[in-house]
Amino acid sequence: MYNTFSEFLKDKNKICIIQAENPDGDSLGSAIALEYLLSDKEVSLYCPVDIPKYLRYFEGWSRVSNEFVFNADGYIIVDTAAEILLSKLMADDAIKNILNTKPVLVLDHHETEDDLTFPHASIIETLPACCTLIYKIAKDQGIEISKDAADNIFNGILSDTLGLTTASVSAEDFRIAAELTDLGSNISELEEKRKEFMKKSQRILDYKADLIKRIDYSLDGELATIHIPWDDIQEYSDEYNPNVLILEEMRMVEGVEVAVAIKTYPDGKLTGKIRSSCPIADKVAGYFGGGGHPYAAGFRTYDLSYDECVKDLVKCCNDLITAYKKENEESESISYGSF
Repeated sequence: MYNTFSEFLKDKNKICIIQAENPDGDSLGSAIALEYLLSDKEVSLYCPVDIPKYLRYFEGWSRVSNEFVFNADGYIIVDTAAEILLSKLMADDAIKNILNTKPVLVLDHHETEDDLTFPHASIIETLPACCTLIYKIAKDQGIEISKDAADNIFNGILSDTLGLTTASVSAEDFRIAAELTDLGSNISELEEKRKEFMKKSQRILDYKADLIKRIDYSLDGELATIHIPWDDIQEYSDEYNPNVLILEEMRMVEGVEVAVAIKTYPDGKLTGKIRSSCPIADKVAGYFGGGGHPYAAGFRTYDLSYDECVKDLVKCCNDLITAYKKENEESESISYGSF
């Protein structure tokens, strides 16, 4: 089923594994797990930005470098098939040339369309995590999964599914969790390490209190937004990602259907992280050229100011929330009418 993976590896000794410029637990777990799974190869791990401190509970994070390896025989991109999330690579002519001339394999689990403009093979399957895909590939292709690989796969799955609690999780994911446990991975030990790294300093807790006060509400409280300006990003991001601090809190406010944290940068870049209570986050992100999952998604743009972005968010969220509620009402009406 996943023969594309084995075909890609044929006659290749040096593999470079690439994460996008917004590393998260799933992309990091995917990259490190692949390093262990490809133990018979010379593997390098690349990310265009430094791995944030809050992700450093992953064993092996320090092996990820922001120095691109130009002499690899092949390149594997994990956890994205969206070119906008590889903009730093595509802006570098030397790296862009490598991606256009060397073999590239993309492994991704998002529903959004593959829009990469350089030649590549791909395995894209809608799943709760990219680590889930990597586990399934390893099982299918008969690749031995060591405890180290299992730990990173499990950590990545737990990260992207909020501890196996998101709506995308199915019975299969619990079966995979059981199999990873059989391989020696211990969920309680992994969680203790994560909690240790997720502890907040008093300074960060004070910052979180400030963020909470800055939340704006629109659409009668159904849309919550917050602005994270460049000064905040510089001061706090390396210690604790502001998105991680505030997004889930915003989503859990009574009446909120969509929560969006918007970061703005000096070069005009604007990024949005979305969490939603109804399955429209990917559609909201798609409005701005991004993508993701129905309940968690993101986007990036250079074309809008913060105020313009919020204005567009109000419009698209109003349309999407209204359409979702109407669809639910019609579905319930049909259901009740069948009795």
